[in-house]
Amino acid sequence: MSEKTAPETRGSGLSPEARDALFRECARALAEVGPQQESLLLARLTLLLFEQVADPARCREAIRQARSGLDPA
Repeated sequence: MSEKTAPETRGSGLSPEARDALFRECARALAEVGPQQESLLLARLTLLLFEQVADPARCREAIRQARSGLDPA
């Protein structure tokens, strides 16, 4: 697997090193579950993180930022 780094984020409470390490860990988990279960893993991870954030406005902003620059299906 090639070394990848996380996309830039605004207002991150993580250091760049911690963000990159988590990004690689997430990419590794996605590779381990395979393409058939990628969406399920991402949905479960998202819901768990939303629960920890516990702020609907921040969650919506995160969704908006994540969609930014992606082509519609």
